Amino acid sequence: MTKARLLRLSVVLVSIFMILLIIVYWDNVGTAHFYLHTSFSRPRSPGAIAAGEDWEALPDVDEFLAKLLSSSLKQNSSTPRKTDQLLVQGSNKPVVSNLEENVRGYDWSTHKDRNSLDQEKLQVERQRTLREFCANSSFTFPTKERSFDDIPNYELNHLIVDDRHGVIYCYVPKVACTNWKRVMIVLSESLLDQGVPYRNPLDIPREHVHNTSTHLTFNKFWRRYGKFSRHLMKIKLKKYTKFLFVRDPFVRLISAFRSKFELENEDFYRRFAIPMLKLYSNHTNLPTSVSEAFGAGLKVSFSDFIQYLLDPRTEKMAPFNEHWRQVYRLCHPCQIDYDFIGKLETLDEDAAYLLQLLKVDRLLRFPPSYRNRTASSWEDNWFAKIPLAWRQQLYKLYEADFVLFGYPKPENLLKD
Repeated sequence: MTKARLLRLSVVLVSIFMILLIIVYWDNVGTAHFYLHTSFSRPRSPGAIAAGEDWEALPDVDEFLAKLLSSSLKQNSSTPRKTDQLLVQGSNKPVVSNLEENVRGYDWSTHKDRNSLDQEKLQVERQRTLREFCANSSFTFPTKERSFDDIPNYELNHLIVDDRHGVIYCYVPKVACTNWKRVMIVLSESLLDQGVPYRNPLDIPREHVHNTSTHLTFNKFWRRYGKFSRHLMKIKLKKYTKFLFVRDPFVRLISAFRSKFELENEDFYRRFAIPMLKLYSNHTNLPTSVSEAFGAGLKVSFSDFIQYLLDPRTEKMAPFNEHWRQVYRLCHPCQIDYDFIGKLETLDEDAAYLLQLLKVDRLLRFPPSYRNRTASSWEDNWFAKIPLAWRQQLYKLYEADFVLFGYPKPENLLKD
């Protein structure tokens, strides 16, 4: 009788193990094949992480998956990949075909005259600020108190995963996300050009960069791993290097407005410009195409855009578009312990430092930044005709992003 029970138990355990093994090796860039290249981990100061390092206590299923992944990691990390030996190949300058990139242009200077920043201390300060305000009970904002398990899958679609190098990137539109997505494509080898993975980020066409099928994101985990998806997310969040890049919230809004409403964009015209022009500029019988509207001088004003953001009906109809949605809603910084916080204001230095920390700086370089990047000094001019009460309401709407990421309160815009 005892032998029969032991046999049944063995069969059950072997079956469970095989099911989990199949799940882990589900796709061709399987979770078990990641390579941990990070050289730092929070909350400790930067230092190498061993593949077999003990993890914090996890639930039983998590612990089982963690051991399985660690075992595969040890086997895979002992064999160097050919791609690690490759230097960046391909063209040195992009082929610019997109109107937006034609308007902006690229900055190919090396910026050698800039003062080098003490990146390690900078990261410690940025992370300290974020942790302190996330822990501060007197500072509140929507969704702050919820747990990671409370975040619905559709809100995790900005977390891009590179299993090859153990990296998770939360992309924030209007914060160099096009080029960071290009970097993630090169690292994960998720896109091929004539059967060969892209090596140079700028060789990747813009239309492919923003194609959702190109990237493995957390919200796709459910389709791949079913009920084990949250367990795998938590494991990757503990073991992978997580980073994001942020920007002064008001300057980001200006950049979003310029990009989506000052340039001809058919989709944004139909989805957003037409309703704004009707609601806030009292226009009727508007053209159906953006080219006709621009030809007739019908454009959304910055004032229309601000009214739209402040209008309580906007959120009731649909969540903010990702280009002006708050960073705390895109990346969940109080639920996810980010290892690296970059800023657009120090993009060149931050990007170079991050690639070094990830040990991929020999594989690629971060693409050059735009030449006429929207500047903080423009805020006064852009908000000059916006009523003070609106500016104050707008600040409250984006206050969490200002505070969490250490941006000073724009007092000059919030007082008479």
